[in-house]
Amino acid sequence: MISLASGGTGPVGCYLPTGSEPGAAGSGSVTVADLLLDAGHEVLVPVVPAEPEPLDWARHTGPGGPVRGPLGVPEPTGDRLGADAVRQVRLLLVPALAVDRRGRRLGRGGGYYDRTLPLLGTGTTTAALLHDDEFLDEVPAEPHDAPVGAVVLPRAGTVRLPVPASTRERT
Repeated sequence: MISLASGGTGPVGCYLPTGSEPGAAGSGSVTVADLLLDAGHEVLVPVVPAEPEPLDWARHTGPGGPVRGPLGVPEPTGDRLGADAVRQVRLLLVPALAVDRRGRRLGRGGGYYDRTLPLLGTGTTTAALLHDDEFLDEVPAEPHDAPVGAVVLPRAGTVRLPVPASTRERT
């Protein structure tokens, strides 16, 4: 996963995982966002807006910074950068309940990432962190669902996925 973030310029966008999500702190206190920060990357993390719209973003400052937001997910306490800040990221790590072999992502149903992914800049890689059993042959998808370009699995590591022509500029 760190290798996906290597090379290029600009920040990495990363959600703050909780519970049993891949990349969560678990019994320790370090998340995937913390590892990216420790590796020298600028890390932007999402802030869920009050109304269903694209995610807002803020800089991740380390394990002591986030607090529980209104929807129960960790959020940074620093300055908000706005939804357009995601245009700067070279890699966006997204949460998923499952992803299929065509990159279709099953989220939690709020649509925040579906509203955010179209804002990404050209050349941004999108990847979902999954448990091995969450990489499936097929998941249900809607026309507005934006595919991811890669999954990161505990056993297989990074798996690049075919990207449909309509989203080829954003993998």
